[in-house]
Amino acid sequence: MREFAFIDSLRARVRSNDGVVRGIGDDAAIVRFAPGEECVVTTDTLVAGVHFPLDAAPADIGYKTAAVNLSDLAAMGATPRFCTFALTLPSLDGGFVEPLIKGLLALLDTHQVALVGGDTTRGPMSLTLTAIGSLPAGTALGRDGARAGDVVYVSGTLGDAAAALALRGQRGDSLDGERKLARTRLQQRLARPTPRVALGQALRGIAHACIDVSDGLAADLGHICRASGLAAVLDSVALPASRALLTLVDDPGQRLALQLGGDDYELCFSVAPENEEQLAAIAAATHTALTRIGTLGPGEGVHFLDADGRIMSAPAAGYEHFR
Repeated sequence: MREFAFIDSLRARVRSNDGVVRGIGDDAAIVRFAPGEECVVTTDTLVAGVHFPLDAAPADIGYKTAAVNLSDLAAMGATPRFCTFALTLPSLDGGFVEPLIKGLLALLDTHQVALVGGDTTRGPMSLTLTAIGSLPAGTALGRDGARAGDVVYVSGTLGDAAAALALRGQRGDSLDGERKLARTRLQQRLARPTPRVALGQALRGIAHACIDVSDGLAADLGHICRASGLAAVLDSVALPASRALLTLVDDPGQRLALQLGGDDYELCFSVAPENEEQLAAIAAATHTALTRIGTLGPGEGVHFLDADGRIMSAPAAGYEHFR
């Protein structure tokens, strides 16, 4: 496939929305926002062999490229609106590119996000998406707004993606039907995480601070603690685990390590105790399980309590690219 033929075919397939003035086809895109809205911008790059395995399905690669960016917007409480996409590949192999774009657009279309531009380059495989969202001025969720006495919640479940990574390369021939199904579900959570966009929007005005769990719960909540000048104390037993993870990982210590492993793309947030009663309605409206896992108070760092309420030795800090 030739570069400009690929761009033409992409332009014919992308969705627009009422904020797009000019999309793909010029040197730059033009978009508009309503009065009183603020623009929220995030960028993520996914590199082959780092963020996804070399044998990953192309559609999953495209989907996850969109998902990790929309998750960042969700953590800010923003509504995704537009994006640009830079694709670097050794060659424009139609058999690879077509399902990749299909996976990318599937999630963008679900959230009515317009792809308005980007770039194509020859080189080692990497994908960079810049996602642009909007929200009412002054309503963004950040990392620095947590308050002493807040309770800490997390959405969904933790540890599935890390477990899927840990199981890669292991043969599943000896697994029974239930365990095979559990392994498949873990792999699906790794390949196609769910960005909690509706939840992020619902938390505006309720949550004091919010972050998405990409590098690991301890690492990401640690960013909130540092930005807000607080310490977190979490109940290790309260961390939510999926049925699939419980089916495949019996040992509580091993399970906790996986739950802190990252790549979950759930939201971790803090709220005042008096606002907790509103979370049941939010959970129901967004079809998202919400679990109370700890509290914030004076001090620094993220600390874990074991089943007996004793402080545990610090778990791994989470993923860091250049460590």
